[in-house]
Amino acid sequence: MQYEAPETTKAAVSLLAAAKGSAYVLAGGSDLLVRMKGGFIEPDLVVDIKRIKPMREVKKTANGFVVGAAVSCAELGENKALVKAWPGVVEAANLIGSKQVQGRCTMAGNLCNASPAADSVPALVAAGAKAVVQGPKGKRSVPVEQIPVGPGKTSLKRGELIESLVLPARKPRSGDAYLRFIPRSEMDIAVVSAGVNLTLDAKGVITEARVALGAVAPTVLLVAAAARAIIGTRLDDAALEKLGQAASAACRPIDDKRGTVEFRTKVAAVLAKRAAKIAYSRAGGK
Repeated sequence: MQYEAPETTKAAVSLLAAAKGSAYVLAGGSDLLVRMKGGFIEPDLVVDIKRIKPMREVKKTANGFVVGAAVSCAELGENKALVKAWPGVVEAANLIGSKQVQGRCTMAGNLCNASPAADSVPALVAAGAKAVVQGPKGKRSVPVEQIPVGPGKTSLKRGELIESLVLPARKPRSGDAYLRFIPRSEMDIAVVSAGVNLTLDAKGVITEARVALGAVAPTVLLVAAAARAIIGTRLDDAALEKLGQAASAACRPIDDKRGTVEFRTKVAAVLAKRAAKIAYSRAGGK
């Protein structure tokens, strides 16, 4: 196995594009190293991106926040400006693994692992985040929900990697939240999860919303019908009921040892409504 630790994105892309055999990007390694040690994969090339300075930074710009692909989730929780603007996204990222894992894992890695149950992804999708993808043919910006295309599979082409994740600038009277159901109290994988992001007008009426569900389909779902159910309302009981119905209707879960189709479908509605209430409160709604 060949290991490389380039210091520029261009060099990393060149290595990935020229690789003979299987090539993998190492950000935190909390997924990649587990798969390697378990014998699930045997990379011919591992490209460590932690020495690429821009990928280790969180920058606040006029357009929002740029989170480098190698920024750990622990570092996200220490960024006060980011926590204030996007508390739901940071909370979701801070649910990944243990305290030790938090010091290594990254949101970009969580996204590229392409698990339907990934914690940070529903929150990122609800936030309207975009992935900045760098490859042999240049740079492109892709909505986060378009990166995973199935369990363990992404839309990234040969030689491409995610350079950063971009969270849009926060509008006034906006809030987001993320919730998940797990069998244990912590350090477990979501059986169902929900992320909600919304914006209010001066009267507390929801003018914009995005609702995302995790672990209920092959990829994280952006549920437009659920968003429409609460736009134009003050999140009253009738709106919440429609939100729950839309969330359940969007589910395409599987039966497995961790949860049944019926359970996941029902809990998706419950979590979507609860997350919406938290987001509404954070946006200043009463």
